[in-house]
Amino acid sequence: MKFMMDFEKPVVELETKLEELKKLKTAGDPEVAQQIEFLEGQLEKLRQKIYSKLTSWQRVQVARHPDRPRTLDYIETIFSDFIELHGDRLFKDDPSIVGGFAYFNGNRTVVIGHQKGKNTKENIHRNFGMAHPEGYRKALRLMKLAEKFNLPLICFIDTPGAYPGIGAEERGQAKAIADNLMAMSMLEVPIVAVNIGEGGSGGALALSVANRLLMLENAYYSVITPEGCASILWRDDSKAPEAAEALCLTADKLLDFGIIDEVISEPLGGAHRHPEFVVNELKEALKSSLENLFNLSSENLLENRYQKYRKIGSFLNNA
Repeated sequence: MKFMMDFEKPVVELETKLEELKKLKTAGDPEVAQQIEFLEGQLEKLRQKIYSKLTSWQRVQVARHPDRPRTLDYIETIFSDFIELHGDRLFKDDPSIVGGFAYFNGNRTVVIGHQKGKNTKENIHRNFGMAHPEGYRKALRLMKLAEKFNLPLICFIDTPGAYPGIGAEERGQAKAIADNLMAMSMLEVPIVAVNIGEGGSGGALALSVANRLLMLENAYYSVITPEGCASILWRDDSKAPEAAEALCLTADKLLDFGIIDEVISEPLGGAHRHPEFVVNELKEALKSSLENLFNLSSENLLENRYQKYRKIGSFLNNA
């Protein structure tokens, strides 16, 4: 059964009707063919009407779509010769963070990312992309390997947030995230981070301190989920749509604020509808970002990263 978000119900219903018509034995008859052609035109107009003006809350829903491409999907299609590394050398392996060595555009790289599942069983195994401390420590181990071998680092962000369980807190969740933030700020290699879906709180930031921060059109960054924000401010999680607007968490707004560097286009309806399109767009964006960073010395890479984050939130007082 096809997953359907509330606002796209008319689109899915019309798509279903079209599929049924095309399966008919009489689909080639002039009258039926004419009806199919008419419905295809109506469907395209409906898609444009609904998807071209998504609200912040609707974009959050698209970012969470279960069919949306995950980190390993992008690694499989954009990179080659991926060798995954496991474990943090302290406690155990955390499947919600994946990473290792790979080739991108003919160059050796280290790639790291949050990994969600595509069904209930996979999501339980991956903890819905919510990393434990050992996940962030595994990421830190890979970051240090990138620096040791002078390899560019590419990070994929897709998490509702770091896992908030008691065990995670007991094993030093906050310190693990803080260690990553500090380490990424000082790595003497090019770093490009891409938000491919959800970018929740410190769990996302732990892989986001980069020279270039890219974001898919329907991804979001937020200090807290809209539902969590609504529960705190209004004690009513049904006000999540209002919270999403107030949080200014969408790619277009974050680009205006100077928090991200580039928005990567998605097809109408989201990345899950035409993954090949997004793969090509993302590949070109990564290629361009890395080519520019390769020309910088270690000192300039650090200064570039430092200035990028110092500028966030700054303003001119003309009073």
